[in-house]
Amino acid sequence: EHMIKVVSKHYVKEGKVEEFVENAKRMVEATRKEDGCISYGLFQDENDPKILTFIEEWEDISALEKHKTTEHVKSIVPILKNLDKRPGDLNIYKQLV
Repeated sequence: EHMIKVVSKHYVKEGKVEEFVENAKRMVEATRKEDGCISYGLFQDENDPKILTFIEEWEDISALEKHKTTEHVKSIVPILKNLDKRPGDLNIYKQLV
């Protein structure tokens, strides 16, 4: 199986960035302990601080699927989505070269 990268981009409501980051921290800490997680972090756009993006690396697709079922994802993702002003972008990539 191929290593997987995930890019999950959020467009956060005005004035909600700090709240988003506080909640995201809890998810990042828990996710980094998961089996199959190579790296997982939250990044902020240099030009627009309201664009916050999770960049993730997983050993394979099954590790990512298992991640989606965890308690921290099920409890925190709805909070984050509520702080978004519109739906974000989610891309799952497999490495070719």
